[in-house]
Amino acid sequence: MARSGSAAGPRRVLVVLCATEIISWGILYYAFPVLLPTIGERTGWSHAAITAGFSAGQVVAGLAGIPVGRLLDRHGPRAIMTTGSVVAVLALVVLATAESLVWFVAAWLLAGVAMAGVFYAPAFAALTRWYGERRVPALTALTLVAGLASTVFAPLTAVLNEHLDWRATYLALAGFLAVTTIPLHLFGLRAPWPAAGHETVHTPSAVARSRPFLVLVVSMGLAAFSVYAVVINLVPLLTERGMTTSAAAVALGLGGVGQVLGRLGYGRLSARTTVRTRTLLVLLAGAFVTTLLGAVPGPALLLIAGSVLAGVTRGIFTLVTATAITDRWGSVHYGQLNGLLTAPIMVMSAIAPWAGSALAVALGGYPAVFAVLGAIGVLAAALSTAGVPRR
Repeated sequence: MARSGSAAGPRRVLVVLCATEIISWGILYYAFPVLLPTIGERTGWSHAAITAGFSAGQVVAGLAGIPVGRLLDRHGPRAIMTTGSVVAVLALVVLATAESLVWFVAAWLLAGVAMAGVFYAPAFAALTRWYGERRVPALTALTLVAGLASTVFAPLTAVLNEHLDWRATYLALAGFLAVTTIPLHLFGLRAPWPAAGHETVHTPSAVARSRPFLVLVVSMGLAAFSVYAVVINLVPLLTERGMTTSAAAVALGLGGVGQVLGRLGYGRLSARTTVRTRTLLVLLAGAFVTTLLGAVPGPALLLIAGSVLAGVTRGIFTLVTATAITDRWGSVHYGQLNGLLTAPIMVMSAIAPWAGSALAVALGGYPAVFAVLGAIGVLAAALSTAGVPRR
């Protein structure tokens, strides 16, 4: 009975985080691309300026994640994620009522602070500490559920936008965020924060200055740039190959199915490979699929299959990133070190959409962009081999 009771706390935490992650990602991230055309049409602001505000929020999220990680290690996720939810609601209200582009961008900067407190990084830290050696199944379950955020909230946002304007849609989503994630974080994360243990003799500052950690940061940052640039620029590539926009959108959606398949197989991959081999294989596979998408002109079924394979590697990459710190340095300082690792990943994912479009103009089309992204992925894979400390 004691074992059952002790397991109930982590199980409750996992259920709570699955719910709050799908809601937070769905509202703070995936609602935006759905509402972007309407925002531009109703306000007269350029899409580039509107997207710049959204991207700036991602950069803030990455930078804010560094101090958030330190607080997570010391105090646990309850106060941080509850505060993050409150800030997210305030940011969405400011966003919905912004009458000028300046206030609109300011709202996204505030939303970036909220994202640092409610997105994957604090949730990964919570499950890593609470689940210990059983963290991989828990992290896999979380990312599987949260991966449905776009599936749920993109069409929901579209329906709301049809009956309301974009401002009222954001207000409605803010209300839903408030009545769900705030109480769930406040009351669902009350389990005692486990002691950090003594898995490592290294201080977090010593690890952060070490050559393997710095190489890992660069490697994962480059890999993230390649991965997320592919996501954003896949539809333009496929339309250049002759597919209709709707067919290209279906191919992108099937990539989400690939993400789920990749994450389902991560536990077995983790058990059968070393961290160096696992990271190298995943990054090389991503680079190969990216290069293949840029090189193969068709037919459409082959391009769709490439999109699914890109989704598989993307899904596994999320879990490789989530377990990168514990696989190398243990979980004692996970929050702080993962914050330092996540910051460049968030920055790269923020600039990837713009960079992909800019490269397409400079190189004369998206096939060349995907070749460059594949080369960047190969570089990231090569660097990752030096991102493992000697035991």
